[in-house]
Amino acid sequence: MLHRTILWMHHKVTATEQDQVDFESLANEHKDAIYRQMLRVCGNREDAEDVLIEALLKAYCSLEQLRDSASFKAWLAQIARRVCWQLKQHEALLPLLQLSEMETAGHELHDKAPAPEEIVSAAQMNKLLQQAVARLAPEFRAVYQLRDLDELPGDEVAAMLGISLTAMKSRLHRARSMLREHIEAAMLGNSPRST
Repeated sequence: MLHRTILWMHHKVTATEQDQVDFESLANEHKDAIYRQMLRVCGNREDAEDVLIEALLKAYCSLEQLRDSASFKAWLAQIARRVCWQLKQHEALLPLLQLSEMETAGHELHDKAPAPEEIVSAAQMNKLLQQAVARLAPEFRAVYQLRDLDELPGDEVAAMLGISLTAMKSRLHRARSMLREHIEAAMLGNSPRST
């Protein structure tokens, strides 16, 4: 495809331009080196090929700006880098453009971040939980802290507290029940009973 593009551009050249610069021979001479550069810059073959074709077309259309055919390679490389930069910019903006098109088409976009009222609600629940844990008797608070908050295994919690695994499970169950009662009472506006 690249060779056909160069041939097409060459056939469009007028006689006076052919005298100034033989575009086809210059393009064929330098296209591989520019392609390798663009492969490194663009990161994949498809983009490098597209950039090279676009750069050749732009170079052909601006051929009158080339002062010396000896500087063709550097000139073409500069055009190719600019085209690659524009492609990268377009790719970076593509998600935003797609979102804009979706909004224009009437699609509703949902934010995955929690709503402010959800954040406040979570903070309030956390505060209620901390208050409820603080009101637990020390033997229940220790079990709940180690098992549910610190997420230690049950047998390790029992060993740390010097109690049996059965006693640890019983205290944990009781601590969870008391916490549930305290939080429910606080949410209903009742004063929780002392534990």
